[in-house]
Amino acid sequence: MVYLAGMLILFFGLLVSIALHELGHFSFAKLFKVRTTQFMVGFGPTMWSRRKGETEYGVKWIPLGGYIRMIGMLPPRKGDAPGQVRQVSTGPWQGLIESARGAAMEEIRPGDEDRVFYAKKWWQKMLIMFGGPAMNLVLAVMFFAILLMGIGVKQPQPVIEQVHDCMVPASQSQLKDCPANAAPTPAAQVGLKAGDRIVSFGGKKIDDYDELRVLIRDSGGRTVPMTVERGGRNLRLDVPITRNQMHDLDDPDKIVNVGFLGITPAQAMERQGPGAVASTMTDLTARTAGALFRMPQKMVGVWNAAFGDEKRDPNGPVGVVGVSRIGGEVAASHDYTGAEKVSFFVMLLGSLNLAVGLFNLVPLLPLDGGHIAGALLEAVKKAFAKIFRRPDPGYVDVAKALPVTYVMAVVLIVMGGLLIYADLVNPVTVTG
Repeated sequence: MVYLAGMLILFFGLLVSIALHELGHFSFAKLFKVRTTQFMVGFGPTMWSRRKGETEYGVKWIPLGGYIRMIGMLPPRKGDAPGQVRQVSTGPWQGLIESARGAAMEEIRPGDEDRVFYAKKWWQKMLIMFGGPAMNLVLAVMFFAILLMGIGVKQPQPVIEQVHDCMVPASQSQLKDCPANAAPTPAAQVGLKAGDRIVSFGGKKIDDYDELRVLIRDSGGRTVPMTVERGGRNLRLDVPITRNQMHDLDDPDKIVNVGFLGITPAQAMERQGPGAVASTMTDLTARTAGALFRMPQKMVGVWNAAFGDEKRDPNGPVGVVGVSRIGGEVAASHDYTGAEKVSFFVMLLGSLNLAVGLFNLVPLLPLDGGHIAGALLEAVKKAFAKIFRRPDPGYVDVAKALPVTYVMAVVLIVMGGLLIYADLVNPVTVTG
């Protein structure tokens, strides 16, 4: 039951995020008086719906996204009157475009001429399409603000949780037992114990672990005076800091030879300030954008994991099914406290909203970014026409990009199906 509850929390969290994404579009569409006929969460057959005013609100059976239906998303050819569809001699792609135009024109009723999407100002179209991703980005900031400022995150403390017995380089850090003839760590040599609080190092007062870690790494090959608090008393020790192969702090894939003490710090929950939220969002946005850029490469790994023997990349893409399974695992795990589980759910929902928001800004139709790109192109063309005193070029005909749109739609459907299959047969796991 706990596993199921965890799955449902994330599943419905995603559905609410999708609904709020569409609400972002819907709010601006209503503000600029675009007639909106549908507000749907999900795709496929309708599970439930209710009409209020001119809009049908509902939920569909396939929870892989959502949409709002605005009239006039595809414009008529320039020179055609609204509702007019001229016959043209064309190839197959042009025929497809004209067929789609005709279907879009059928939704326009008399009196709707000023309520169609294509007739709105470029900045209004941009705001309507940006409203969805913007909602996800706002949700991401909100979730991480709750996590960092409200709940807090685990931070290493200048308190010893464990003293390591022997020197082991980073390449052998997975070893559980000391290798034969391994040298003792400096911490073990001087008798440091779990529970010791490090008060000063090299004559410098220590207030946080990050500061201590840098000082230790910079002290390789020297004997350093250190004061620890143990049982209410201060003990002064001279510690011979040795050098060891460790992961670089800025680049975890890089191995460096630095000073080494041989301790594991205790962790404690600490609330952060607004600056931590800003820096975290900046870092996560850069990393998420990089992950989206590498998506094709990552999907090859998902394919190999789904149909081969490869293990799923824990940092790779995950679908709705996989996210829900992760939620169930964490909820049912005995390795996390209640506060840690809440933190994980908040963090994951924040990360998912950030990823959805950035993904929808990719400047390709049918994603929101494709329509935003069309609105910006319209603004540029109008600006050039004004500068060079040429006639107003009018709207950008996004219908001409329909062949690319259909190809992208097929790609997105295939990617979604592959992720669902991989999440079922070879899921990403977060517990041991």
